[in-house]
Amino acid sequence: MKHSYLEKFRFLFLLLIGLASSVGVALAQSGTGTVSGRVADSKNEGLPGVTVLIEGTTLGSSTNVDGTYSIPGVPAGPHTLVISFVGYNTKRQPITVAAGQTTNVPAQTLSENATALGEAVVIGYGTQRKQDLTGAVEQISEKQFVKGQVTNPEQLVQGKVAGVQITTAGGAPGASTQILIRGGSSLNASNQPLIVIDGVPVDNTGLAGASNPLSLINPNDIESITVLKDASSTAIYGVRASNGVILVTTKHGVSGDQFHVNVSTQMSLATPAKYVPVLTAAQFRDVVNQYGTTGQKATLGNASTDWQREIYRTAYTADNNVSFSGAAGVVPYRISTGYLYQEGILKRNDLKRYTGAINLSPVLLNGDLRIDLNVKGSWIDNNFSDQSAVGAAVNFDPTQPIYADGSPYGGYYESTSGGTLLTLATRNPVGLINQNRNRSSVKRSIGNVQVNYKLPFVPGLSANVNLGYDVQRGRGTTFVPANAASNYFRQVTINGVVNRGGVNNQYAQDLTNTILEAYLKYERTVGPGRLDLLAGYSYQKFQNRSYNFDDNLANGAVYLAAVPSYSGAFTYLNTNVLIGFYGRLNYNIGDKYLFTGTFRADGTSRFNPNHFGYFPSGAFAWRLKGENFLKNSTAISELKLRLNYGQTGQQDLGGAYYPFLASLTLSNATAQYQLGNQFFRTLRPDQYNPNITWETTTTYGVGLDYGFAGGRVYGSVDVYRRDTKNLLNFVNIPDLSGLSNAGNFNVGSLTNRGVEIITNLDLVKGDKVNITVNANATYNQNKLTQLTIYGSGNDVGQPTGGISGGVGNNIQINTVGYPTQSFYVNQQVYDANGLPLQGVYVDANGDGVINSTDRYRYHSPRPQWILGGGANASYKGFNLAFTLRANLGNYVYNNVRANSYYDQNSSGFVSNKTQEFLASRFTTAQYFSDYFIENGSFLRLQNATLGYNFGAIIKKGTTLTLTAAGQNLFLITNYKGLDPEIYNAGPPATQGIDNTIYPRARTFTVGLNLGL
Repeated sequence: MKHSYLEKFRFLFLLLIGLASSVGVALAQSGTGTVSGRVADSKNEGLPGVTVLIEGTTLGSSTNVDGTYSIPGVPAGPHTLVISFVGYNTKRQPITVAAGQTTNVPAQTLSENATALGEAVVIGYGTQRKQDLTGAVEQISEKQFVKGQVTNPEQLVQGKVAGVQITTAGGAPGASTQILIRGGSSLNASNQPLIVIDGVPVDNTGLAGASNPLSLINPNDIESITVLKDASSTAIYGVRASNGVILVTTKHGVSGDQFHVNVSTQMSLATPAKYVPVLTAAQFRDVVNQYGTTGQKATLGNASTDWQREIYRTAYTADNNVSFSGAAGVVPYRISTGYLYQEGILKRNDLKRYTGAINLSPVLLNGDLRIDLNVKGSWIDNNFSDQSAVGAAVNFDPTQPIYADGSPYGGYYESTSGGTLLTLATRNPVGLINQNRNRSSVKRSIGNVQVNYKLPFVPGLSANVNLGYDVQRGRGTTFVPANAASNYFRQVTINGVVNRGGVNNQYAQDLTNTILEAYLKYERTVGPGRLDLLAGYSYQKFQNRSYNFDDNLANGAVYLAAVPSYSGAFTYLNTNVLIGFYGRLNYNIGDKYLFTGTFRADGTSRFNPNHFGYFPSGAFAWRLKGENFLKNSTAISELKLRLNYGQTGQQDLGGAYYPFLASLTLSNATAQYQLGNQFFRTLRPDQYNPNITWETTTTYGVGLDYGFAGGRVYGSVDVYRRDTKNLLNFVNIPDLSGLSNAGNFNVGSLTNRGVEIITNLDLVKGDKVNITVNANATYNQNKLTQLTIYGSGNDVGQPTGGISGGVGNNIQINTVGYPTQSFYVNQQVYDANGLPLQGVYVDANGDGVINSTDRYRYHSPRPQWILGGGANASYKGFNLAFTLRANLGNYVYNNVRANSYYDQNSSGFVSNKTQEFLASRFTTAQYFSDYFIENGSFLRLQNATLGYNFGAIIKKGTTLTLTAAGQNLFLITNYKGLDPEIYNAGPPATQGIDNTIYPRARTFTVGLNLGL
């Protein structure tokens, strides 16, 4: 009988378990005991990754995430326990071990020393000391997080991690975010990293009613965020790891801890940081009177309306959180709840979030059995404003009033001609907001139970089982009354009477994600070093279900206060299953020579079941600090060279769940065939590709970790190259070669090369005064190396980057030899005064005709350098911190400026312009001029925080802290638009096209934190 790949891997997996068990039994010792205990810092917080050794032997262990450890197989008799951790003073503790018994060592506290280089970090399927890492891994803990009003978890580390570019889609509460790690490896597939929350890999699929699913996670519950950047650290996640992995670890209880209560409250006020520089009413009148036709001049009104100030407001936010933590016997626990009310600066936009979390971490059987139970739940009520009002406020005639007597459009002024609404005119911005009711309720629960058991019959062998889920539910309703001008296109004529129907649409979506993972881990001293083996199996299932609702207003009937009914039937159900087998080997020889090897085999239901992806990685690190010639050096506190290589995959095609399967689609109601008196919908075949497979990214990296001056200067440097082939690309295909003119194929390749630099400096470190400075810099170069099946480099490329203006215009292009989404424009010609000449461009090919063949590739929206940094200073109870971010070498197409030409052909209305028109005086569209490509380099003060800790003013052991924070306090840039940091949600997601965004607010926050 022919076995499937799945059956073969299951057989191998079971065989490995059996071999490991047999070897372990043979090595089991008699006349020994177990030593267990806990290691904490000066704040009684558990220290993970601490090395605990029996002096004079090779027996030892590393502490878990809560600081607990267990060392089996220790010979009976007196010993000395040696406890050491990078950045802390080493401690020795005499102990006596009895045969066949467990010796519980009292909790040991380590104090920091002057050579603090870092801490233990969370990695895939475990934890590891930073000094033992062989890959590019960076962890940001709670004390390093961005402070102030933070709604989404990713904002906690914005500007903090080298190689990571985090860009929000605007300033709306809970706005979507683009996260690029080392430039992103995909073209049309998702570039989002894999995010794992407490061991549960979450889905990147967007949820109806939620701008950003991550906004359903309370940042106040997060303890640390770890970013895995290179293949050495990410390959263990296989087919989903090409764009990096982010591990989110939430707060938990600690063994032996006392009962604690923490209460925090924050109140914020936010205002628009800047307005688009449009013409004032007076300037607009002057322009129309100079350039306008007689009809256009007649449209001028007598008002003076600043439309941007009419739609924006000073927004209020309240963020309250309460948590309870401690240990009830052998059960550490943490329970938290939070409530966030956040107003957007766009009127009628707000978000309410209710969250709760429970963590239980019982330690049983003398430390051999650990159970981690995590349950997090959230409920968000969104009130969305019509964001088209943002662009309308820029374009609407400033000489017109907000309201007009007798207006049939709810009393709002609208552009009409002879009583008929002008369909091409901009809608009234205030009307767009006030006549749109778009609300949603979204719920999410993430939870898992993870059981880790140290098998008693095999010293060093433990088994881990993880059962988890991530359930999201989105429900929403959009209502626009029948008299709104935005409903003009929904009008129908019935028996000679014109009726306009309102909008009362309901939408719903369910996302269900379940996971089962199991792995064995074997730790043992073998030969001259410490061996760590891991082998596991993963099964994860994703379901995406959308529901259908009846809408009795969609047929153009007059709105009669009827409410659509829920039909209960679902429109579609898409399922994706991932199966993986993975393994990792770590070998540490004397804390000097470190070897890591990982391997993962993945299968996905998105592709042919006979296809498995194989993703290996290997890394080596030489810790020179451990050598005799540097061991006692005080000038060099850390020096480690890292080399790594590996392969990872990408299978996320968004909505294309089954691109390898042949399928049929039912035609819509407007495409029916008539047979007699009956009309019939037809079935048509869809394009499919039975051989489609995942993208594969091969990464090469060299890194150096360093520490100098007694540990006061420390950081790292990484150089990398990432080559991605078999890009998941939506491309055109030749006529008659398929069932459609385009489809998903593995076409193309691209490369990212870069350098990452991290530097931390402890300027002052004392009992009363401490000053630390941190900085990170990333250089990344992105280039397409193949775009067609045959690898031809002579093609113009694939147009992309749609813009506002005209029909189907694209301002960017993907071309071999250039960065992705490069701008594709004509070269502008200027007069003697440096002003652009309308319609005059360089004839690049010399054929005497100016057209699209004269365009050239001009800059990229991708920044060449991404910089981040800040400082933290403390004096007695005072603390001052700030974070800066900068992008250098990124360019932006200013679509708002490009639309600021005077259209003398418009009839019955004139749109407003930006101040740009006073310089260019264009009277026809010049969309493809490089004049509108601007340098978008910027420096932003992300946040600044001043706090004071009053100490134990209530009773001993309590803390009371008052903080004041500001966010987005200044932006330094030469960009002429509102904000040069642009991200437009896809697919595919694009950068660098400014067609007006919801402004990022300037926020001021006051907070109070009480710890009991």
